[in-house]
Amino acid sequence: MSYKKVFLKPGKEESLKRFHPWVFSGAIARVEGEPEEGEVVDVYTSKKEFIACGHFQIGSIAVRVLSFRQEPIDHAFWVRRLQVAKDLRCALGVLGNPQNNTYRLVHGEGDNLPGLIIDVYDHTAVMQAHSAGMHLDRMVVAEALEEVMGDVIQHIYYKSETTLPFKADLLATENGFLKGGSPENVAMENGLKFHVDWLKGQKTGFFVDQRENRALLERYAKGRNVLNMFCYTGGFSFYAMRGGANLVHSVDSSAKAIDLTNENVSLNFPGDTRHQAFAEDAFKFLDRMGDQYDLIILDPPAFAK
Repeated sequence: MSYKKVFLKPGKEESLKRFHPWVFSGAIARVEGEPEEGEVVDVYTSKKEFIACGHFQIGSIAVRVLSFRQEPIDHAFWVRRLQVAKDLRCALGVLGNPQNNTYRLVHGEGDNLPGLIIDVYDHTAVMQAHSAGMHLDRMVVAEALEEVMGDVIQHIYYKSETTLPFKADLLATENGFLKGGSPENVAMENGLKFHVDWLKGQKTGFFVDQRENRALLERYAKGRNVLNMFCYTGGFSFYAMRGGANLVHSVDSSAKAIDLTNENVSLNFPGDTRHQAFAEDAFKFLDRMGDQYDLIILDPPAFAK
């Protein structure tokens, strides 16, 4: 397959020789063929030597590299990439563990798939695109995901309304199921159950990347009074309870997050009076809380924005 071509300025291929996954717009000398945003392009050095191929995009990151080999980006390509990602999770013990059916299957550049996130919650995969190219390729990625994961994945939910580049003139960006559509939303992490709100929740519905921190907290919680500030859906809270905390208080300004926190605690510790949740502004709560806590989880949103 022949793709349109991007030619770099002299010396700008050095980062690609080290397998950096991006081509910045300032490194480009010229573009041949006027590629559409999200289209696959081949990247050449100033000496007209092939060096990479990837998704073209308008902006400071002009190409997100998919491969450093000259190969078609087709169904077989996506299957190979996803199989490597799956094999890694199996080797790490996060896939195939009966105590854990929650994990990040694809983590963008870390899996040589820049612009793509796939989180798995039991039999549902939540797929998120952060680039125009991944959005346009979402159906072929979903088909490859079905082939690689088999019966493990029965539902694929696409959740990219808020993550796609706003400058791109993209169609059909609405969130929704690409496959299946089960309302079942209970998953398990390290033997603890929780509800996942992939429809309206933050990120893909749960902060999968905090798994090891939640497990670490469990080790320190015994006999302590724990405050989980900016608790979202209470992941740290129910880990602290399993760790033997004396009491756990969960605080978030979102009433819906607090409802989910209470549901998640009840899933694992029904009727346990050690837990209380407060739908309240964090700063007001901190002002009045006194010194009753001796272990605090403080994971605020990105205030810098």
